[in-house]
Amino acid sequence: MSAANRGRVLRAATRSFLRHGYRSSVDDIARRAGVAKQTVYHHFPSKDALFKEVATGLAARALVELRDDAGELRASLIAFGLAYRRRVLGAEGLAMFRTLTAEVPRFRALARALYAGGAGKTARRLAQVLEAAMTRAELRREDPRFVAELFLGMLAGHERVRRLYGVGGASANEKGRVTRIVDCFLRALTEGTAS
Repeated sequence: MSAANRGRVLRAATRSFLRHGYRSSVDDIARRAGVAKQTVYHHFPSKDALFKEVATGLAARALVELRDDAGELRASLIAFGLAYRRRVLGAEGLAMFRTLTAEVPRFRALARALYAGGAGKTARRLAQVLEAAMTRAELRREDPRFVAELFLGMLAGHERVRRLYGVGGASANEKGRVTRIVDCFLRALTEGTAS
């Protein structure tokens, strides 16, 4: 029963923090979880500890896998781009961005750890895949980390800003949009490579 209660508290806290940010009340979280306030504190000694646990879980869910298939770079980048945009531009991804960004000053060490294990890990993995493609001469030699961050920016960039402000939603042809982004990115990195 204790593990079940902990799970209910985490689910209720996640929904509450995503909707109301850190100002969520422990009383409300307990009520939504169907447990006593003391049960929340039994599993999490403080609201800070509960927030950190929720933030860590959200960061883990934001990771996007990327295949490194030689000869299939374009297809891999398109699949990755679609998954990445679903995660970061979807309702939960935007709520997570709002919530965690607002609390960076309060939880600086946690923010750095979340970046390293979430967005930073995604960028590092993407850089490895791009570097392997450079080694195979599929892409022009560049700083892999720079081009990984450039590609991630192309996938979310200004569109994230628009969605955060509630201006526009998902593209009617999401795959077409991602394909255009990938093709533009690949054109920039294949100029001057051997055919």
